[in-house]
Amino acid sequence: MNTFIIELKPRRIATFLVLFILLMGCKNETPEINITEDSSDADKNNLTEVIWHIKAIHPDGKLLDIKAIGEDGTIFDVKAIQDKNQRSILDIKALVNGKQLPVKVLVTEDKYMPVKAIDVDGTIIDIKALSADGDMLDVKGVTQSGNIINIKAINKEGEFYGIKAISPNGWVNDVKGIKMNKETVEEVVSGVEVYAHIKGLTQSYY
Repeated sequence: MNTFIIELKPRRIATFLVLFILLMGCKNETPEINITEDSSDADKNNLTEVIWHIKAIHPDGKLLDIKAIGEDGTIFDVKAIQDKNQRSILDIKALVNGKQLPVKVLVTEDKYMPVKAIDVDGTIIDIKALSADGDMLDVKGVTQSGNIINIKAINKEGEFYGIKAISPNGWVNDVKGIKMNKETVEEVVSGVEVYAHIKGLTQSYY
């Protein structure tokens, strides 16, 4: 009797698991949100979600806040939302006037892909990295490898800063775009054409 052995590389297994978890989480349900700032409090109070902070990493080690900027210049938080039972894939949301708005990579023909929040009425809200000097750096998708899009803050000189999700307890996830299908338009949110989702993913070290 012939025996067939299928060899799966660790990287392919990890990619498959990430996509499987993401697909399982992409439901049309709108869960009731219950947020805490600290993972230990989530366990103690039996809460369901934890806020992670979104930061750009300057080469000198400084952390730049990632914020949503309203048309009138109002600054809103951008956070990663963790289901306390897993931290492999985190939703990225702009917290605007009591609403959690999706942050997406938008369809474009430009060299770099715009990263924006989308309000319920279709208003597009800028996402920026704020420096200590008051500069606002663009946040964009700069390259794509397979279905993964690298999201970076871009300074005036065109240098890229990586963007991370950081938990209150010190866990760090990469902030990446994820393309789930081959069509240019991944979905339409409040009338806005979306190219890819944005998630906080467990870091890869290989």
